[in-house]
Amino acid sequence: MSRPGRAEGSVLVREVVRPRWAPYRLGPPSLDGLTRRRGNGLVRLLHVGDEPVVVAVAGTVFAARAVSESAARAGIERMRFATGIDDDVTDFHVRFRDDPVIGRAVRAYPWLRVRRNPDPWETLMWSITEQLIDMPRATAIQRRMIGRFGRSWEGLRDSPSAATIAACAPAELEACGLHAKRAIAMIRAAREMVAGRVALARGGGAGGGAVATARDDVLASLRADADFARLLAIPEIGPWTVEMVALHGLGRLDVVPAGDLGYLKLVGRLATGRPKAIADEAEVRGFFAPYAPWAGLAASYLIRARTIPGPPQAGTRWSAAAPRKAAA
Repeated sequence: MSRPGRAEGSVLVREVVRPRWAPYRLGPPSLDGLTRRRGNGLVRLLHVGDEPVVVAVAGTVFAARAVSESAARAGIERMRFATGIDDDVTDFHVRFRDDPVIGRAVRAYPWLRVRRNPDPWETLMWSITEQLIDMPRATAIQRRMIGRFGRSWEGLRDSPSAATIAACAPAELEACGLHAKRAIAMIRAAREMVAGRVALARGGGAGGGAVATARDDVLASLRADADFARLLAIPEIGPWTVEMVALHGLGRLDVVPAGDLGYLKLVGRLATGRPKAIADEAEVRGFFAPYAPWAGLAASYLIRARTIPGPPQAGTRWSAAAPRKAAA
């Protein structure tokens, strides 16, 4: 249900959305400061083309204000995607609520969704900043980039556009703390976006993206995709980065970012029973293969499983998460 209106020369659109999976709650504000807590809801500045849109979400009510109604509705659609309210995860819960590894977490947190960015370019940009460093350092870089290159409107900030980054010199991004090689990679990726050679458009599969049809072809499907093939041709952009974009930017819930150090350590411990064991990326993908086509969501539940009180599985040892790092 939606209702447009006008306030002070702008268009206000409200939509009440029925979640496709009834257990639903909003996630937390984003670490980069772009999605902010406002009361019991969230607020975010987006841009549809060059037009700013402020979207507020409270429960299942989405409200957007922009100059045009079309931009306001597009902003709501992007925040619906970001919150996962339209994800139908019924099949996942039916299949895995009694799973021996993640079942307790699935039952304890039925509302859990994979957190996504409203703009796939933003996911790509931030994933490059997160390579091989811990999250506090990556977040600091992101906040400096927002402060220097981001867009603002009515007291809110949005992330830098691909066009803005494409016009930067590497030294400008290095001044924000980004490694020189990754600064060059980000600029090259931005120029691919601006030139239209990389689109990163969402498809129609579960969660909004196209889904691989077999357990073993997820990474192959990414490499075969024209957009991801172009990105993978850029030095410093590897499988982990495109897997992050697929999961958190395009909504492909069949994808797990296998190079994430947290998953490498966690799967290593679970697979061997040795507290310091570290798996490789192929082993991580193999571990989550039985959860196809929901590997990305299953991975989120595996992280949650560590927070549930109770005895661990035999032969494993749970411990606090290491600072998150990842390969390219």
